[in-house]
Amino acid sequence: MKIGIRKPSLSKRINARTSIKRQVVHRAGLKMPRGYGWVRNPRKFVYNKVYNKTSFDIFKILKKIFKW
Repeated sequence: MKIGIRKPSLSKRINARTSIKRQVVHRAGLKMPRGYGWVRNPRKFVYNKVYNKTSFDIFKILKKIFKW
């Protein structure tokens, strides 16, 4: 589990937006309402919840500083 600043990865960022799996889910209308991740995959939901509370993104810090 990562604690502290996350190391940014441009390739992972692009892949997350352009993945085939994402396109299929979105086009098929299988999206879940926000906050319902625990219904689809409870284990992943808990992991992500802890990960996001123990680590932070450098881009969010820059966004707050420069108010983009």
